[in-house]
Amino acid sequence: MTHITVACLDMAGTTVADDGVVLEAFAAAIATQDLPVAAYHQAMTDVRSSMGQSKIEVFRRILGDEQTAQGANKAFEDHYAEAVRAGQVCAMPGAADTIARLRAAGVRVCLATGFSPATRDAIIDKLGWGGLIDLALSPADAGRGRPWPDLPLTALLRLRGGAVSELAVAGDTASDIESGRRAGAAIVAGVLTGASTRADLEQAGAPLILDSIADILPHIDSATG
Repeated sequence: MTHITVACLDMAGTTVADDGVVLEAFAAAIATQDLPVAAYHQAMTDVRSSMGQSKIEVFRRILGDEQTAQGANKAFEDHYAEAVRAGQVCAMPGAADTIARLRAAGVRVCLATGFSPATRDAIIDKLGWGGLIDLALSPADAGRGRPWPDLPLTALLRLRGGAVSELAVAGDTASDIESGRRAGAAIVAGVLTGASTRADLEQAGAPLILDSIADILPHIDSATG
């Protein structure tokens, strides 16, 4: 039976609830670019289809120019940081207990995100999770963001997992699922508390779909038993 040693869990929409602040921050950032109405709506369509991915990469793809993308990314981070300070970000129900139980069972836990390290760390600090997790990763730490496998594979390496067969990955977007599958993780779970519907996750090829991150525990228990 497979022995899970590392769990790489997504943040916003999976372990962290922000009540739509990610989309609000994207909308505010793109609005700073004074795009024509049709271009704005197309940009937001592209944003929704790329949830979970590196934020700066999304802006680069949508806006094309590096300087413009950097400016939009800063506007995004400023908006999100203000939401964090205002208390609009909180732990997903059961998330902290799930992380604690995983670690008590000997599973090392990484929180992975498409946010920059500064935004990621602000969220972790706000939640008081610094001592709860083993590692936190952003695309800047791993090379490439989702849907590439770099984040979960970097988590496995840094947390000294033995093989990809010891890795569990969970997230709420198609990009999370693709990243976990590309990494060869033993458990790849889609979670229904964020951006995606069950149909979205099924279409992405999620081998396992959970109502919440807490529901991963029986699967980890069976895998580590």
